[in-house]
Amino acid sequence: MHTEVEQRIKGLLDGEDDWVAAMATVVCELHHAFDHFNWTGFYRTTAPDVLKIGPYQGGHGCLYIPFDKGICGAAARTGRTQDVPDVHARPEHIACSSSTNSEVVVPVKNHAGEVVAVLDVDSDAHAAFSQADVKFLEGICDYLGTAYHAV
Repeated sequence: MHTEVEQRIKGLLDGEDDWVAAMATVVCELHHAFDHFNWTGFYRTTAPDVLKIGPYQGGHGCLYIPFDKGICGAAARTGRTQDVPDVHARPEHIACSSSTNSEVVVPVKNHAGEVVAVLDVDSDAHAAFSQADVKFLEGICDYLGTAYHAV
């Protein structure tokens, strides 16, 4: 399934040069391809140490997240994927939705290695994300970071 979705995303983005359109397309494809993806979206780095909501699918998300807050902030601050099987075990977790039980957040880095966004995927199930899911999402984010001149 991961390979099919990746190929579909890359095919849809072929020739696309708009960063927001690319993020929206990725989110839509991911959200509808996997039943355990209950909230799927990007937070964009819009100011130093600040993430702001980008394209997403699901209920409302937080409008902005400082780099020093939450799981998304941790991914942005460290530049490393955050795979959280139980969000309730992480005291810094920001509960945008009371139904979320697990989450994976992957940084998107530009050519200079700067975090320009994070991809946040939440699930209502505990430990919903496999290592294959995490590696797949990291590959999608690497592709976005190198294929687009994100600002």
